[in-house]
Amino acid sequence: MLPPPRITAACLCLVFLFRIPMNEAWKQSEPRLKFSYKDLLMNDSCIPFHGSAESSSFQSLLIDEERGRLLVGAKDLIYVLSLENLNKEPKKIYWPATNDRVELCKQTGKKEAECANFVRMLHNFNKTHVYACGTGAFNPVCGHLQLSPPAQELSLSFDLKSLESGKLKCPYDPNQPFTSLLIDEHLYAGTSSDFLGRDTALFRSPIHRLENQHIRTEHNQPLWLSDAKFIGMYLIADTSDDDDDKIYVFLRETAVDTAGTERAIYSRVARVCKKDMGGQRSLINKWTTFLKARLICSVPGLDGYQTYFDELQDVYLFNTIDKLPVFYGVFTSSSSVFSGSAVCAYSLADIQAAFNGPFTHKDSPDHHWVEYQGKIPYPRPGTCPSKAFDATIESTKDFSDDVISFIKSHPLMYKAVYPIHKSPVFIQVNVGYRITQLVVDRVKAKDRHYAVLFLGTDVGTVIKALCITKDNLNAEGIVLEELQVFEASTPVLTMELSSKQKQIYIGSKDGVVQLALQRCGAYGATCSECCLARDPYCAWNGTTCCQYVPALRRQTRRQDVKTGDPIMQCWDQEDYATKVLTEKKLIFGVQRNSTFLECSPRSQQTSVVWSVQRSFDSQQEEIKYSSRIIKTRLGLLLRDLQEDDAGIYYCRAVENTFTQDITKFHLNVILSDFMAAPPKLKSHSDGKGKDTRNRTRIRYKDFLQLLNQPDITVSEYCQQVWRKGKRGQSSKTAAKWRKAQEFKRY
Repeated sequence: MLPPPRITAACLCLVFLFRIPMNEAWKQSEPRLKFSYKDLLMNDSCIPFHGSAESSSFQSLLIDEERGRLLVGAKDLIYVLSLENLNKEPKKIYWPATNDRVELCKQTGKKEAECANFVRMLHNFNKTHVYACGTGAFNPVCGHLQLSPPAQELSLSFDLKSLESGKLKCPYDPNQPFTSLLIDEHLYAGTSSDFLGRDTALFRSPIHRLENQHIRTEHNQPLWLSDAKFIGMYLIADTSDDDDDKIYVFLRETAVDTAGTERAIYSRVARVCKKDMGGQRSLINKWTTFLKARLICSVPGLDGYQTYFDELQDVYLFNTIDKLPVFYGVFTSSSSVFSGSAVCAYSLADIQAAFNGPFTHKDSPDHHWVEYQGKIPYPRPGTCPSKAFDATIESTKDFSDDVISFIKSHPLMYKAVYPIHKSPVFIQVNVGYRITQLVVDRVKAKDRHYAVLFLGTDVGTVIKALCITKDNLNAEGIVLEELQVFEASTPVLTMELSSKQKQIYIGSKDGVVQLALQRCGAYGATCSECCLARDPYCAWNGTTCCQYVPALRRQTRRQDVKTGDPIMQCWDQEDYATKVLTEKKLIFGVQRNSTFLECSPRSQQTSVVWSVQRSFDSQQEEIKYSSRIIKTRLGLLLRDLQEDDAGIYYCRAVENTFTQDITKFHLNVILSDFMAAPPKLKSHSDGKGKDTRNRTRIRYKDFLQLLNQPDITVSEYCQQVWRKGKRGQSSKTAAKWRKAQEFKRY
C-alpha cells in the first residue's frame, strides 16, 4: 500500500494551516512559561561548562552513572566531568591531530577550523576502558581511554602511540551526521568511507586489529542507500532467541522510490541481524539481511492529502511501563513554503509488521513501484539464521542463491510505518526555529505515567513538552516551558538524559550545559499556579510547589496534569478562597491624555479579561474595546482619557477555565482645567489675574509633588489640594474631590 498523495508546494501551507485548527489534536501550543539564560542561572536550574579557551564543538557525550561522570568529546580534547556539577574538578585529555595531517588537510582545500581532531564517538568498551574515535583532520583515528575501576579514585590514561585507524568507524567530516553502536567488540557505524563523503554506508568493523573482516551495505546501489544521513542505531531483541537479535538503524536519504521525477528526502528505518556474517558469491562481506521501510510523519489533510515532515533529525528509544519499545523521532519539513518540526512516536510492533509485509518491486525504469506479487524464497529474506528456526541454516553464509539474489534486488518494503494514532504527538510551525534533538523521560505522576519531551532547537533553546492522550485517543501537545540554555543563540548538537541524576546534559559548539528536569519553585507561590503548570514533576504540598515523589503512603499533595484544573485540587486552599492576593496599584491619569495599565500574566497560555467598576455602589462590567480603549499583550491602553474613565480596573487571567485576579488598578482622572497653562491676561489692575495665575501654579506644583510621592493616598492628596486651593474653587470641583476621597477600595 503506497502512502497517501502528497500536497504540492503551492497548496501545502494553506491545507496545513487550515487543517490544524479543525482538530484539537493538531492545535499548536505556546510555551506556558519562558525562562531566559539569566533566569535559569538565578534559580540554580542550569550549570554551564565552557572548558578551556581552545576547546569547542562539544558533539559527543557519554554518561557513566556508576562513576558519576560525564565524558565529553570536543575539538582536540576529551573532558571527564562530574555528573553532579560539571565545574567540579574537571579533567581533560589533549588529543590533537598530528601536524602533518593538519597540513595535508589544509592543502586539500578544507577549512582551517575543520582540520583538527573532533571527537565524534565515545562508547563504553568494558568496565575500565572507553573506546573513542575522532576525525583526525579528515583521517579518522580511534583509541582506548583507560579509567580507574568505579570504586577507586578517578585516574585517566590514553596512549596516543597505540591509536588505530578509524576508517569505516568514524566520519571524516566533523559536521556529517553519524551514528554508531558497540556490541560484542564489534562497532556498527553509519558513516562515509571516503574523504569526500560520497560513499555513505552501514558498516560493522571488529575492534581487534587482528581481524579484518568488515561487513557493509552494497556499494553504489541507490536502492540500498542513496546519500544516506544516519541518525540513530539500537540493538533490539525481537524474540527470546539471542540469535534473532537485530540492529535497527534510523536514517534519511534521497528517495529513489518516488512516484514522479522530483527529488525528495525520505526517512527510513532499516534493520540487519546482529549475527549477519555476509553471504557467499555475490554478497561476500555484504549484509544479507538488510531491509528498510519508510517512516511517515505527517498531518492528515483534506481529501486524503497529507502534510509531510520528511527529514528525520533525531531519534530516541523509549521504554514504556510495560517495557514495549517506542521510538520517538524529530522530523522537519523539507518544504520551501513553511518551516516546521514534528515529533512522531512509533511502536516496535508496527515496525516489525512492515518488515513482515510485502516487498517493493519495479520491473523496469519505465514502470511504477508496486507490491511484489511473485514467489518469495525460503527462508524469508531478512530472517536471522538460527538452529531453532532451521537446523540446516546455521549462518547467513548458508543462505541459498535465491535468497541472496532476492534480497539484493528487493531491500525495500512496500508498506510504510505510520506513527501511533497515525498522527504526530507534537507540532511546531513557523516559530522561528527548528527542533533537531530530543530526549524523553518517563515520569510517574499522581494519576499515571507521562512521557515528557525535552526538545533541543537550532537557536539554543530547549522545549519541555508533554503529550497527553485523551479518552478518544487523540493527543494533546502541551508546551510547559521554553528554556534559553545557552547565553548566545547556538544550535543544540547533542542531548543525554540521566534519570538517576534528574539532569539533562546538552552540548553545543560553545559548551555543555547541565539542566535540571524541573523548576517547581519557579511556578508560583499558590496552589492554583502549581496546578496550572501541569508539570508531572511537581505538586503542591500545602505550602509550596515542590518536586513530586511517588510514595506508597496516602498522598496529600495536589496535582492535576491531565486537565490542569485548580478548582478540583485547590478548593480548600486559601489562595482559591480569596481568588489569589491581587496586586493593587494607584494610577493617576490626565484628562485628554493617554494612560497605560500594565498587566501581563506570566503564563502565555492565558487569556486576559478586563472589567471596570465606575463607582462605589455600581457593578463591575466587562470593558468594551474600541479605537480609544485598546487591549494589548502587555496591558490596557486608554487614549484620550475622559472623566468617566475613572474607577477600579480589574485584570483577570483565564486559563483552563480557571479565572483569577492578577492586578487591580485604582484610576484617578486629573481634570484638564486643573492642569491648564496660566491664562494670558491683558491687565493686572484688579489683581484677579495674578491671583488666578498663582492658584494654577500652586495646583500644578502640588501635582508634581504627588508624582514624586508614590506612597501618598487619595485621601491625603485631596486634603492637601483642598486646603491650598479651596479659595475661589467652584462647588462643582470641590464635590468631585470629595467624591474621589470617598471612593477608596483598598
